[in-house]
Amino acid sequence: MSRFARHTTAGEEQRATTLELFYDLVFVFAITQVSHLLLDHLSWEGVGQSLVVLLAVWWSWNYTTWVTNEVDPESIVVRLLLIALMLGSLVMAIAIPEAFGDRALVFAGAYVAIQVGRHSFLTFVAADRGTLERRRAGAILIWFLAAGALWIAGALAEGPARTALWLAALAVDYGAPLVTFWVPGRARVAPEAWQVETAHFAERFQLFIIIALGESIVITGATTADLDLTIARVTAFGLAFVATAALWWLYFNLVANIAQRRLAEAADRTLMARDAYTYLHVVIVAGILLSAVGDELVIAHPTEELADAEIIAVVCGPALYLLAHVALRLRMTRTISPRRLAGAVACLAIGAIGTFAPALVVAALLLGVLVAVIVADQLAAQRRRRRGEPSPLERLEATAS
Repeated sequence: MSRFARHTTAGEEQRATTLELFYDLVFVFAITQVSHLLLDHLSWEGVGQSLVVLLAVWWSWNYTTWVTNEVDPESIVVRLLLIALMLGSLVMAIAIPEAFGDRALVFAGAYVAIQVGRHSFLTFVAADRGTLERRRAGAILIWFLAAGALWIAGALAEGPARTALWLAALAVDYGAPLVTFWVPGRARVAPEAWQVETAHFAERFQLFIIIALGESIVITGATTADLDLTIARVTAFGLAFVATAALWWLYFNLVANIAQRRLAEAADRTLMARDAYTYLHVVIVAGILLSAVGDELVIAHPTEELADAEIIAVVCGPALYLLAHVALRLRMTRTISPRRLAGAVACLAIGAIGTFAPALVVAALLLGVLVAVIVADQLAAQRRRRRGEPSPLERLEATAS
């Protein structure tokens, strides 16, 4: 970004700015809207619709994060751009409950305007003619225009045709980075064309995890506040809060730091950032969102046996979250996380108990699994220390030095 590039100092790490944190506020609301959409349509169709909406919300945030990793947020022009993107994101979030209904065009139109508008700015305003930055942004813009046509066509269609067109649009959107935005007849842009500033980039994705966890706290509190405070419900509220804290612990105690360090040391940093953060972190977010939906169901019906669809939502949230950790470690270290994999399997097995046990028992057992994984992590760390072995993060830092 030759005209609005970030001002960097050798050896100095970039950090998220207050403007980026302000921009993120919209996505607290957006994630809450996705949760409510799923709660109101707890069926396989509802899951599919919620997933489409979540992937669109994530994709708009993700590309802005890649852009702010390079442009200068202190520039007045860049500030105005981010505020405009924030407004578009708010409009998109407002339309989420009726994204597959009467507000389909509002939802799709806002999404397309965000993606096309942002990269039109990068192509024709931020980048000079003939530069790699313009060629790179222009290639992405072409992909956004192709996907945008499908998004708008889907919004104008109805029923299965809308779903099919929007799935095709997502395939274009999510497939573009896999081919590094190759456009027939144009020179291919190499992954090295993107220079990822690791500290800022990882921090931004970590903050989105905080957004998702924050939404879980909000939905837990809001649900409890609207209901009678029985002993069972207060217990369910406490379990939900501790479970959210456990999700935070599992990611931020070690995973976040190791992922950031692995990214910093990667020879193929752009590709690893794409795979581990752009693609896999949305699975972590989906796990948190589904866990929040499960918490609300348990708080609303603590002493009842949940319906099959509700049980699936309750147990699949933490299971998906742990499986996402397994996939993240596999991509970044080429190793399996046996504790998290075992925890995910245990969560799914608890679903069988939910067919005859009340929701409160299921929630307690799931929390027990999460706590067991945390304890197993701590015990493994203690055994390493007794043997005089370095932690995974210490090994990475030693390798780097």
